[in-house]
Amino acid sequence: MAKVTLVEAINLALARALEEDPNVVLLGEDIGVNGGVFRATVGLMERFGQNRVLDTPLAESMIAGLAIGMAAMGLRPVAEIQFSGFIYPTVDQMINHAGRLRNRTRGRLSVPMVLRAPSGAGIHAPEHHSESNEALFAHMPGVRVVMPSSPARAYGLMLAAIRDPDPVVFFEPTRLYRLNKQEVADNGEALPLDTCFVLREGGDITLVSWGAMIHETLEAAERLAGTGIEAEVIDLGTLSPIDYETILESVSRTGRLVIIHEAPRTAGLGGEIAAEVAERAIYDLQSPIVRVTGFDVVTPLFKLEHDFMPSVDRIVRAAQSTVDR
Repeated sequence: MAKVTLVEAINLALARALEEDPNVVLLGEDIGVNGGVFRATVGLMERFGQNRVLDTPLAESMIAGLAIGMAAMGLRPVAEIQFSGFIYPTVDQMINHAGRLRNRTRGRLSVPMVLRAPSGAGIHAPEHHSESNEALFAHMPGVRVVMPSSPARAYGLMLAAIRDPDPVVFFEPTRLYRLNKQEVADNGEALPLDTCFVLREGGDITLVSWGAMIHETLEAAERLAGTGIEAEVIDLGTLSPIDYETILESVSRTGRLVIIHEAPRTAGLGGEIAAEVAERAIYDLQSPIVRVTGFDVVTPLFKLEHDFMPSVDRIVRAAQSTVDR
């Protein structure tokens, strides 16, 4: 079993999908000849040909619209947007067509497509290359939103997204692309969508996060363990729809909840999770729910980007104050 990075796991999953299903097609800017700006598709055009791996013009709305049309006619397109900051022209296509076509045609047509995009700060890129805009797409009915936090989950969740009969927006944490390696079996096995992953068990407090922030959250949990606080760490995996049952079960045991995300605080997914837990499990809570998030500002340039992102220290302080209340 080979050890691979997250971006290599994405490449393995895409190759496996192309090999298994002739209806799978990749498209995007520079994904063919150049193998993608982060090399997520390197070698795939040479292996599967120009009819399966298509270079497109720099036109994100066209890329999304083309993928929707392909999917409605029986293909399974996987479209890449180079950076999440370039994804906004696709919003019209995704909310007005991808998410509604099944409902509009009363089930006659579906849109089995994946829209991939690198996401998040931490690689010293400009602000429109560093945004975390997952909440925008999580607000779209009919569209799934997925974000992996490790190579193994990237592989399994990508295969699940490609095989799903409905549209999936698949955000890939840029900071994790080459952060570490993990053993990944290229066996074609998908991981479940709409299911949280419990990465660490604990009985004192529940820490919920997703994407790149899982790295800091797990490190914070280890540091908390040194102080006698055992934190349970939950990775959402699928951001829409959210598996609330796993979160609620954890909170019923720990009585405390801290939610961590890199995106700005206002109208972020953390607020939605907090509201759901407050509505359904308020009598289980022993202290108020706390959010540790990015700030309500444009993602700063690299000199300040690590001050913008939640740090291990911020997570530890939030958890300790929650337990001490």
